[in-house]
Amino acid sequence: MTRMLDQAGVWTDARARDLLRRMFDAAVAAADPQQVLAACLPPPPKGRCVVVGAGKAAGSMARAVEAAWGDVPLSGTVVAPYGYAMPTSRIRVREAAHPVPDGNSEAAAREILDSVQGLSPDDLVLSLISGGGSSVLSLPADGLTLADKQQVNRALLSSGLDIRSMNAIRRRLSAIKGGKLAAAAAPARVITLAISDIPGDDAAAIASGPTIPDPDAARDLAPLAALLHGQISAAAHALLLCPASIPAEPSASDVRLIATPRQSLEAAAQVAREAGITVEFLGDDLEGESRELGAEMAGRALGPLTGPTLFLSGGETTVTLTGQKAGRGGRNTEFALSLAIALSGKAGVWALAADTDGEDGASGGGAGAIVAPDTLARANGAGLDPAQSLAGHDSGSFFEAIGDLLKTGPTFTNVNDFRAILVVPGG
Repeated sequence: MTRMLDQAGVWTDARARDLLRRMFDAAVAAADPQQVLAACLPPPPKGRCVVVGAGKAAGSMARAVEAAWGDVPLSGTVVAPYGYAMPTSRIRVREAAHPVPDGNSEAAAREILDSVQGLSPDDLVLSLISGGGSSVLSLPADGLTLADKQQVNRALLSSGLDIRSMNAIRRRLSAIKGGKLAAAAAPARVITLAISDIPGDDAAAIASGPTIPDPDAARDLAPLAALLHGQISAAAHALLLCPASIPAEPSASDVRLIATPRQSLEAAAQVAREAGITVEFLGDDLEGESRELGAEMAGRALGPLTGPTLFLSGGETTVTLTGQKAGRGGRNTEFALSLAIALSGKAGVWALAADTDGEDGASGGGAGAIVAPDTLARANGAGLDPAQSLAGHDSGSFFEAIGDLLKTGPTFTNVNDFRAILVVPGG
């Protein structure tokens, strides 16, 4: 008998929810910089060590570097979204806006770029990057203004484009991304420690790769520019049509992934297996429209199963906003609501979908949501229309109204989406 069974051998709502939450917590813990960063550090340099970085884990990573290198002289600056800073003593932690950059995003980027000037081959630049870095580290390319960059970010958020296309655009319009920070640090050695929030763990896409040569430098971005035409400034549109500037001598990339979605999902799977659950791993790189994936996953949950089964997946889905005014929601709450509608109150099925950084888009402070067999029944009792909430991209409001909006606060890491669907046949 597992922890998930009561004395009568019946699965209970409370214990199913407990399992899902313990799995999510295990996934987050597996990506905690305080636990995983030190093992990836190189030997201290002969010369200076300048620490730079950006993203939701930047403050936590900087703190972990200080803890691991207590006797190493450190300097530099990292930038994290508001609410994601952590106390440090030698590395400055700044805060800026996410997902649309603000003046602090530009100021932090200029400070970071200045901090790597005039270094020698004996010096080390330690770059700490994680998801969310593209917004908080925002330095417009020549000919652009911060207002131009803000307009582009807003357009991208509602575009439905995949993260790779978004980052190709961001790099082309940036004076610091796409390896430009590493080029400024030459001839110093540059080592990048990264927490991946990208399907496929493409380091060039994490925070748009400030220390990694732009893989899309030779790419024709005209099709992407056309998609955004009329939504971005003429200057930004024109720059997307220009070939990218490539450093004369691109530096070799030394990138070390300290945490990945796969590692976090494996930690969660272990919690399920210890509870006697069969785990079906669907991948750590699923993409596509959130609502479409929710309906697809419901089909798996409704299929024939011989025993308690967990469908586990990660990746980064998208939400394409329609013409109507959107409510409060994010890709994980939208996935969860679509799943609940497709399940139609099926007994014995619970699910948790959340962003491992603790913030699911515009969900209203939620990381994601929990789905239970009685989700639609409770919604009906509260006077909610699930289909209308889904159509209006108001999934965060929906789950908050029935008490199932998952609120964790900032987790100080980010390995992207976490989706777990627990199916108990006959439950």
